[in-house]
Amino acid sequence: MSEEDSFREAMSDVEPLQRKPRVTGPSGPSEATPAQLERREAALGNREAADPIDLTLGEVPQLAPRELVEWKKDGVQRGVFARLKAGAYPLQGSLDLHRKSVKEARLAVFEFFRLALGQQWRTVIIAHGRGEQSATPARIKSYVMAWLGQMPEVIAYCSARNHHGGSGAVYVMLKKAPAAKQDNREEYGSR
Repeated sequence: MSEEDSFREAMSDVEPLQRKPRVTGPSGPSEATPAQLERREAALGNREAADPIDLTLGEVPQLAPRELVEWKKDGVQRGVFARLKAGAYPLQGSLDLHRKSVKEARLAVFEFFRLALGQQWRTVIIAHGRGEQSATPARIKSYVMAWLGQMPEVIAYCSARNHHGGSGAVYVMLKKAPAAKQDNREEYGSR
């Protein structure tokens, strides 16, 4: 008996599955939500006015509520990053994002960094919370990490020390302003 014959014999009592009719709601497919329509328009390039805030509202990698985060650009010295992680730099500004929606947080982060750059702040803290009780845990935290990665002014960030909020907050180090760089060159000389 060939393989094909044995296969046919084994499958002789098999019946095809019956297709069941598709069930839809009373009005057919559901209508797109305003957010879905907005994303669709943005993807098609049909937006009339460009959004001045260049921070994503799209999908971002999801973090765990108690996950510790850290990142630094190439060129940031290990000692500088270690001091940031130890909370040894004075915090020149703070932003609290508790109880904010993603859109509200996005605007607040954008305006906070505009202020920080104008004030030439170097080290700030953002309290994003852990979001453990939220329907989507750590949602704001996940977006904040994505936004920090999109900002060229940010040179390093890490989870805060426990007394500053631990995994629910992040220390952020910003680039030195050109004037501050020049002051350093004058004080310590070019090396």
